[in-house]
Amino acid sequence: MLVDGITYMHEHTTIDLSEVKNSEDCNLDILEETVNEYKKLYDKGVRNIIDVTNFGMGRNIPYVQKVAEESGINIVCSIGFYQETFYPIQVFRETKEQLAERMIKDIYEGIKGTDIKAGIIGEIGTSHNKWTETERKVFEAVIIAHRETGTPITTHTTLGTLGHEQVAFFKKKDVNLNRVIIGHVDLTGDSDYIFHMLDEGAYVEFDTIGKENYMSDKTRANILKEIQDKGFINQVFLSMDITRKSHLEYQNGIGYSYLLDQFVPLLEQTGVTEASIEKLLIKNPMDFMKG
Repeated sequence: MLVDGITYMHEHTTIDLSEVKNSEDCNLDILEETVNEYKKLYDKGVRNIIDVTNFGMGRNIPYVQKVAEESGINIVCSIGFYQETFYPIQVFRETKEQLAERMIKDIYEGIKGTDIKAGIIGEIGTSHNKWTETERKVFEAVIIAHRETGTPITTHTTLGTLGHEQVAFFKKKDVNLNRVIIGHVDLTGDSDYIFHMLDEGAYVEFDTIGKENYMSDKTRANILKEIQDKGFINQVFLSMDITRKSHLEYQNGIGYSYLLDQFVPLLEQTGVTEASIEKLLIKNPMDFMKG
């Protein structure tokens, strides 16, 4: 599913959350600029992007495939349902079994009538310090689809909250935690909080790199150094979670290349080794996605 090279584990090639957020900036639909940035990533060694735009988030498979074809990057598409604020009506109307069947179909047959099969379930989310009844139904549906297909799972934690609760849920359901990624943990800025999830055996993502309005990259780098020194670097991924037009270079945003151009040098300055960086960017994604 992945090809040799760097993998960004949590991105959005296109996404549309503009209606809920009441901002056209949240409609990432600029094909030419996205292709240009993905081509730059390709030149820097990026070969895979895990695209976690799912049902109800403005998913557009032909658009994503066009970006993949023009940039040369292998884009892995996802299936799932984000969090309650952004759920389409079907999530409220259907049973967990019906939602699971939607996911299973996308994994085995293809998404929205295409031949593009979902390679990961996610990003499935909980709200800020709150796990709603409908969100819990989605997680139950994901368990059914995961058991049927063996497809790995990636989650959304709003501002890093409820990560422990998500881990406990999967553990209670006897899901092998080495098939689960807990997302956005870097937003906690709390190494002890993150180490609990690593101790349990889950993978975690530092996937909002460059969004320093939420958390400083220096804090992220320091925690990654601590994770390395305590022997958990094999369970961590990196990404940026680009979701807005203003995040891209053409609007003077940080752009997708920031991770490699700015954050990796910061990791090196902090004492994260070349071997660890290779694991974060290349080896860990490959090992996780191949199961």
